[in-house]
Amino acid sequence: MLAEQLSRLAKEYTFERTKPFTGSRFGEFVRHDIAVAAKQLLTFWPFELKVKSSVGQGVWASVPWLAFFDPLVTDTATKGYYVVFLINPDAQTITLSMNQGTTAIYDDFGSSRGREVLKRRARDMADRVPEFAKLFSEEPIDLGSESGLPAGYEAGHSFGKTYKAGLLTDEMLNSDLHQMLLAYEALVNRGGTTPSEIMQEEANGKDIDETRRYILSRRIERSPKVRKDVLKSKPPICECCGLDPKRDYGYNGPLEEMPLDVHHAVPLNGLAEGETRRYKIPDDFMVLCPTCHRMIHKINAPSDLSMLKKKLRFKIAREISFFAS
Repeated sequence: MLAEQLSRLAKEYTFERTKPFTGSRFGEFVRHDIAVAAKQLLTFWPFELKVKSSVGQGVWASVPWLAFFDPLVTDTATKGYYVVFLINPDAQTITLSMNQGTTAIYDDFGSSRGREVLKRRARDMADRVPEFAKLFSEEPIDLGSESGLPAGYEAGHSFGKTYKAGLLTDEMLNSDLHQMLLAYEALVNRGGTTPSEIMQEEANGKDIDETRRYILSRRIERSPKVRKDVLKSKPPICECCGLDPKRDYGYNGPLEEMPLDVHHAVPLNGLAEGETRRYKIPDDFMVLCPTCHRMIHKINAPSDLSMLKKKLRFKIAREISFFAS
């Protein structure tokens, strides 16, 4: 079904975009029907991904797309890296691509320099998952547009495969997309676009496998969705020292902005490709104040809350009374 829908998008987009954007039934077909078909496909695979299909915002895009986002990395096509089907309406082709967010790079470096940055990072991405990159093509792609975003997609392309509309079958799509999503998972596990020396510096000089596990664990902790879900599932109180921001500081802000950290407490003992889950909420997490969080990373067993409690040398003073003499 998805292969047929993408072929229809590639064949009919040039004509459909001559019509008004607002209220377009074709636009709704792309945003809704194609996205739903992609989500249904994911139900058979062990990937937890966000899916979005787009024909533009307010006006027709030069290049429509269907993208798969790992929430640990990004939930938008403007930043991070992700897997995407890119449509060339003129050539009526569909390209499956390991790609990157263009907008954030353009904002940081400008369009011309930004494209060079995207190309360099695309090369690094392929080098980090070579066993998957070799299954696809690393040749440049052509999206048939000189506009800024399509040029960014072309520069940000790491590896992939291009199909002619009407010749893409569901069997081909399912096989290639599954391999590409395995590559995406491996890329996230291995640090994505972050240089190895930066990862090792943050991990305090651990070997490369330990470094990758450490960086992935920290990425899990920092995920806004993970943080929000954990704080909804567990009491918002430090599990070590007992600090309660509401009681001890009078904090009354949003739960997700609570001045507490989410600690990924279950060690990532391996990085086997295709594991069904990287973590379980709330079982794999602790809620800690920033100080206790830093300290638990200093001990030999960062999942051992009882050991951290034994090292604690203070008690939270709930009430202090001052008496004038």
